[in-house]
Formats: sequence, C-alpha cells, structure tokens
Amino acid sequence: MKILVCISHVPDTTSKINFTDGDTKFDTNGVQYVINPNDEFGLTRAMWFKEKQGAQVTVVNVGGPETEPTLRKALAIGADAAIRVNTEAKDGFQVAKELANVVSDGGFDLVIAGRESIDYNGGMVPGMIAALTNANFVTNCISLEVDGTNATAIREIDGGKETVATSLPLVIGGQKGLVEESDLRIPNMRGIMMARKKPLSVVEPINATAETNSVKFEKPVPKGAVTLVDADNLDELINLLHNEAKAI
Repeated sequence: MKILVCISHVPDTTSKINFTDGDTKFDTNGVQYVINPNDEFGLTRAMWFKEKQGAQVTVVNVGGPETEPTLRKALAIGADAAIRVNTEAKDGFQVAKELANVVSDGGFDLVIAGRESIDYNGGMVPGMIAALTNANFVTNCISLEVDGTNATAIREIDGGKETVATSLPLVIGGQKGLVEESDLRIPNMRGIMMARKKPLSVVEPINATAETNSVKFEKPVPKGAVTLVDADNLDELINLLHNEAKAI
C-alpha cells in the first residue's frame, strides 16, 4: 500500500501573530513553524500502517524551501520519502490541484490529510483532492483500518459517530482521535540522522490558478477587563449580569 500524507507548514500556536503592509500580509518574522496538528495525527496513523502492514509512506507539501525543515521532521518521525511542490500555497483550490497531480503521478492508494490546517481553517483541500482524483472520501475521520483494498473508517458527526465501509483509493480528512495524543511521535536522534539520507524531491508545479485572494487580516478584539465579585455578594453578581452583561 502506498500512502501519501499531506503536510501543512503552519505557525506554532504559541507564536505571536502580526501582519504587515496594511494588514494584507502575514509577518513571518520570529514565527516558529510546525507540522499542522491534524496532519501529525494522520502521519502517526500512517506510521502504524507502515510498521504493521509494510506500507510505503511519502509526505508532501506545497511551498517554498522554507517548508523543508517541516518535511525533514516528518521524515525523522518515520516517513520514507518527501515531496515538495515548489510553489507558494495561495488558496485551497490551488493547493488541492497541485496535490492531486502528485497523487495521480505517484499512484497512491491512500491519501491522509488533516481535515483542516490551523492557520486558515479552510477545511476544503482533502475533499477537492478526492474529487480531482476520483477517489472515495471520508472527513472528520477519527479511526481508520485497511484490509487489502477495503477500508473501515469512523468519523465524527453532529451528536455522535458514523462508521463507514469504503474502498481504496481513498482520501481522508483526519483529526484528533485518529490516534491518541500520547501516541504522537517525537523524532529521536537516530530518526533525525536517518532523515538526512532520505529522499526529498522538489517537483515543479503545474501552475494551478488560485481562485481566491486574501484582502485583509484582522486580529480578534482584545478581551475586556474582568470584574471580580465576592462569592457572598450574590446581589451584585445578579446586578452585573442583568445591567451590564445583559445576560439575564
């Protein structure tokens, strides 16, 4: 089984976010980048298929040379090879087109992507890859088993879970639950040394056209001051909730 894991290069959630050029561009200065958390769950699940079923695992990213450390980390975790599509990721449709081309060229049986990236939260790329490659698709995936060409997935739905029986080729949008957080892997020294020898291929893009453009970014409004009320002063609490917060 050939598995392709899509890796987004995203800012660490602890990074301080700023914008430049009149809030039209993201300021990358001082920002630490990591593997998108939803993708990391998927990568860890792919490692299970590699170790238990002998699957071949390749990771892929659409981006410039600055994303290669993130791909190298994925190699250090255990992926066999990496591909970087040498173009800036501009919008979900453009990224999906580039990734679909990699899927078609590589003949992958299973594509594991995060259901969304934590920077733009578009949640559209996995579904579009499936449509462009004529593959089956399961999103919000929290469990995946593969037996030959048959697959069983469990996905979160509103108010519960749904079990889906499908077949390869398959694209999933994974999330927390696909593996336990305790199962996520930290590259060790041996893995880091081996990653230096693993192939990282740079392929030129098909120059897919972006259909959207970010016009402006805005930060959330700063939270207001907190009013502390003594636990014994119930009347004051009711007064504040009624007259100021308008909650009751």
